Amino acid sequence: MNIALIGYGKVGKEIHNIVNEKKYNVNKIFNSKHLLTEKENLDDIDICIEFTTPNCVYENLKKLISLKKNIVCGTTGWNDKLNEIRNLVEKNNVGFVYSSNFSIGVQIFFDIIKNASQLLNKIENYDVFVNEIHHNQKKDFPSGTAISLGETILQNFKTKKEILTSLNDKILPNQLQVSSIRSGNFFGTHSVTFDSDFDTIELKHIAKSRRGFALGAIFASEWIQNKKGFYSFNEILKNYFYDI
Repeated sequence: MNIALIGYGKVGKEIHNIVNEKKYNVNKIFNSKHLLTEKENLDDIDICIEFTTPNCVYENLKKLISLKKNIVCGTTGWNDKLNEIRNLVEKNNVGFVYSSNFSIGVQIFFDIIKNASQLLNKIENYDVFVNEIHHNQKKDFPSGTAISLGETILQNFKTKKEILTSLNDKILPNQLQVSSIRSGNFFGTHSVTFDSDFDTIELKHIAKSRRGFALGAIFASEWIQNKKGFYSFNEILKNYFYDI
């Protein structure tokens, strides 16, 4: 498998390490010093793995799709363009996998939160909130994973109707607070807490390194290599590891 890395930050470098371990090839690397253009020659590339930043991911995806390349995208911050990218993928007949988090453990955590929300939704007096912690160099907040957790809760915990990411006034009963901390060197800690007058249930996922994200991205690349269509990473895992 011949790979192009779009974005060569900490996750991109970890992906490169795993590519070497698996004896695949990184044929091209694009970063802030070598920007991706619509005229790139990617004829020798099987998969493009995109881990950049929210301010450039949308343009990168459009360029890669126009070049007819299969893509794995781990950048967040483009959900408002999701349907547009889906239409471009289908129109150009390419393969595309995306996720707010490529850790398989996080994907299972999503389903734990889904099930917990469905169960506790049936019991009165429970409230719920989300908190995430990342290293002090992470630019965006809340994290894409935290937003995905919040959306999962909204779909299954019916008293919550909207996500609140800032706190300037009293929280309304129908608002789900998603809070963020940026400090130290945390790879990613996400917790969901259900609280009542009589007990507290806290569910937490702690990433110990970036390797889990990189391994998931490589797994997605192997899966989409010769396929066409628009997929979330969770959809792939449904078919391979567990039933949701």
